[in-house]
Amino acid sequence: MKFLYRFIAVLLVFLALTAYALLSEPSGIPVLNYHQINDKDENALTVSSSQFAAQMDYLKKEGYHTITADELADALEKGTALPEKPVLITFDDGYVDNYTVAYPILKERGMHGIIFLISDYVGRYPNYLTWPQIKEMQENNIEFGSHTLSHAVLTELQSEEEIENQLKNSKLAIEWHLGRPVNFLAYPCGYITDSIQSMVKNNGYRAAFTVDLGRTHTGDNMYELHRVPIFGGNTHTLFRFKARLRVPRLAAFLENCQNKLAKNGFVSIANLFPTI
Repeated sequence: MKFLYRFIAVLLVFLALTAYALLSEPSGIPVLNYHQINDKDENALTVSSSQFAAQMDYLKKEGYHTITADELADALEKGTALPEKPVLITFDDGYVDNYTVAYPILKERGMHGIIFLISDYVGRYPNYLTWPQIKEMQENNIEFGSHTLSHAVLTELQSEEEIENQLKNSKLAIEWHLGRPVNFLAYPCGYITDSIQSMVKNNGYRAAFTVDLGRTHTGDNMYELHRVPIFGGNTHTLFRFKARLRVPRLAAFLENCQNKLAKNGFVSIANLFPTI
């Protein structure tokens, strides 16, 4: 009986907070966060080609307009006008399928995007982009930012010199190859501190993105911008995409509830929560 009462109490709290999350869902600008787009990998970071195409078609159908990272920054910092229903599409790591699969889908639909490169991996490993591929995409609405030199988790590095090396030299390498400034960074795994944010700013980045689920708003910390992760492999259906796009606060709330319940030993209850 104690378990039943506890479950009922949790359920009531869940329903109340869900209603609050839905009613208070902010407007803001969605920044979608992808990694791999292919039909062979079935991990949490991969979206199939058909699902990705369906998601892009949904954005077009619903009147969303893809913007650049600079346009987002101008809007957040200066109040510069954006098109109706703006959305920024981002990719982390720089996988080769961003060129072979995602890029043709975006190009066919006239859509923009930005890829955050692990600069030491470019042209070195077969699963990652090459500089000729990157240069071609750069001429067709795809921007590039930094994801550090080697995808080092910045909070785990032992010294400021190591962090500086990851931030500065990745930026310089990409700028040298592409002949354009690199103004944006995506934090590996999203882990940051106040001092890391200061170092990012001091290295000339205009803004930086986390993997914290949510939309961006005027007045947000430019070095701690939220995104809407589109993860989940085969479980990432169009329905789930729509839900995350429309109500990211609810999605974040559900994830937090699941994680906290599981961490405190209530795994069976945590598994009852829907995932979007």
